[in-house]
Amino acid sequence: MPDTLPAIRFRDSQIDMAHGAGGKATRRLIEGLIAPVLGGPLLDALADAAIVDLGGASVAVTSDSFVVRPLRFPGGSIGDLAVNGTVNDLAVAGAKPVALLVTMILEAGLSTEALEIELRAIEAASRRAGVTVVGGDTKVVEHGKADGMYITTTGIGIPHPQVRSSPSRVLPGDRVILSGPIGDHGITILLARGELDLEADLYSDTRSVFPMVEKLLERVGDGVRWMRDPTRGGVASALNELAADTRLGVALFEERIPVRDEVRGACELLGLEPLHIANEGQFLAVVAPEHADAALDAVRSVPGGEGAVIIGEVREQPARTVLALSAYGGTRVVDMLVGDPLPRIC
Repeated sequence: MPDTLPAIRFRDSQIDMAHGAGGKATRRLIEGLIAPVLGGPLLDALADAAIVDLGGASVAVTSDSFVVRPLRFPGGSIGDLAVNGTVNDLAVAGAKPVALLVTMILEAGLSTEALEIELRAIEAASRRAGVTVVGGDTKVVEHGKADGMYITTTGIGIPHPQVRSSPSRVLPGDRVILSGPIGDHGITILLARGELDLEADLYSDTRSVFPMVEKLLERVGDGVRWMRDPTRGGVASALNELAADTRLGVALFEERIPVRDEVRGACELLGLEPLHIANEGQFLAVVAPEHADAALDAVRSVPGGEGAVIIGEVREQPARTVLALSAYGGTRVVDMLVGDPLPRIC
């Protein structure tokens, strides 16, 4: 430990729910308090996974915690969400997922049946994703302290030797690819909580994106500049982070962004922005313009990636800004998520 800690830029007097929502407050917490104190590579690369050198061998490592409520929802549950979320962080770092550590915080009073259901969900999702659960930990806390259960998964992967996903590689003119419809997961969880008098035939998109990423990397390799899975804070927050890190702008062609009618309708009724809603089975990729068509074909060739589209491009101006361009020539600034409209969605 250094003798003196670096200056802290985090001025909030306490932690609240917005600090975990994936938007501005989350970034402020990480950049202003967590990264300066912990130091190391965290200061330079706030990415989905870290690439660690172990005696000449590179390993990708990531960790994520899941506190979703309810535990089960249309299309998935906390168990397969915990696997897919961690596998996806490895995938968009350009790494092949191979192993998981699973830590469970169980609440006293949780039924054995509910625990077995989630263990089977973890096993099934791991098998589909091609990863092995190699260890973990289990703790039990008092009744009322953990919404039934919380799960933390640590993922280990093998980085692709020729691919380096980094904001530093992004250039003006690069194209932004989205793998499919946005907002399904966040709105599904919101409706599953039963606190709103709304109904929709909607399912979470939780799944591994690695098959799509793998095909993309096979087809265009180093033509992939940057990738991210837009979970908490949605597409808007992921692209705003990219714009801030690159000091470039991102132009989104609004009419091309795929949003299901059910998601759009719920967002309109609740005053939410679809670009802020979390996804658990989609990814964003920035690719060199000469590789854009091949990249799109690669993602579309994988089952589940048929809805992939080019939704925007990187521009020099306006710097550090994400702009949505309408089909009628209008523009609007798309900011990062502010506040916490959808608690406990992942």
